[in-house]
Amino acid sequence: MNKSGGLALIRRIGRRVEALGRRARRSHRVAFVALMLLQLVIAIASLTWPDLTPASFLIVPLVVGGVLLQFRELVALSAITAVFGAYVVLSRGVTLPRIGFVLVLLVVGWIMITSAKVRSRLGVPGTRGESMLMELRDTLTAQGEMPTLPAGWRVEVAIQSAGSSTFSGDFVVSTVHDQVLEVALVDVSGKGIDAGTRALLLSGAFGGLLGVVPEEEFLPSANRYIRRQEWDDDFATVVHVAIDLATGEFDVRTAGHPPAIQFDAWSGRWQTRDADGPLLGLVEAPEFAMNHGQLKLGDALFLYSDGMVETPRRDIGRGTDRLAGHAERLVAQGFLGAAQELVATAGGPGDDSAIVIIHRKAHA
Repeated sequence: MNKSGGLALIRRIGRRVEALGRRARRSHRVAFVALMLLQLVIAIASLTWPDLTPASFLIVPLVVGGVLLQFRELVALSAITAVFGAYVVLSRGVTLPRIGFVLVLLVVGWIMITSAKVRSRLGVPGTRGESMLMELRDTLTAQGEMPTLPAGWRVEVAIQSAGSSTFSGDFVVSTVHDQVLEVALVDVSGKGIDAGTRALLLSGAFGGLLGVVPEEEFLPSANRYIRRQEWDDDFATVVHVAIDLATGEFDVRTAGHPPAIQFDAWSGRWQTRDADGPLLGLVEAPEFAMNHGQLKLGDALFLYSDGMVETPRRDIGRGTDRLAGHAERLVAQGFLGAAQELVATAGGPGDDSAIVIIHRKAHA
């Protein structure tokens, strides 16, 4: 058999195994019966050929059952496994190592049952809970994907969660309507997976508001939504920008968020776009200031979270200057790949970090 034929065979076997796994997840009763019969076969084989089939093989189907089965079925499988294991090992004589094996079997069963009980409280048996979390994570990631922009414009987004978690309290939502690009960078209180659930909730809500309500009503509407959640001490900060893609004129509004910074290609200077506003969720009827500007050819606008500029030993002002210094070295390459590079070099490892770079190219 040639190399390509061997690879094709391995792929077919992999697809078959994956298909069987999906069927087992959908049909818990079939999986339960199959695992119970497998335990019976292992017990008989261990009694008949003790040297070839050790009783410890009984642990393998029990662990598989902890992944595939519902709570009640797993309890039944654990009980059956304990009975089979005790009968197999104790039939050879009561010794301390054999009693210890039965205790280990009981402990493994208890661990599997405890894990299944947590999943059963969610109503999501087996591995579907993990699949649901992955789908929610992918949904949050998809919210940050930028829409297609006309020639002459480029937007880059990079998000890095604290502790290398796949969930982040920072997220981005965006939309294009009537030649206007709206982008909102949101930072939910908390870090990593602790803030991930609130970020998932808010990303859908804020994404729905963006482009539907007038630009000046986005932050007040977002604030009212958070107030309705009645969170005790949780809040969110937002920087929101609306850019006319025909003229380059933009309006920036912030809610407790670090200010946007603009790179002026003609002068080579960096300008802070301050627009003060309170944190979302803390005030009943807040007012948000607006900062108006224009992106000319070659200019760039940077939106970023506090994880990019603030640390316990450095305030936001110094951190903003440091971020601009890092970005200065990327001007020559037209900020291509700058978002990912800045998150890696300037982002704080102990906090979620996010950056959005909106660049109006010098040559369309």
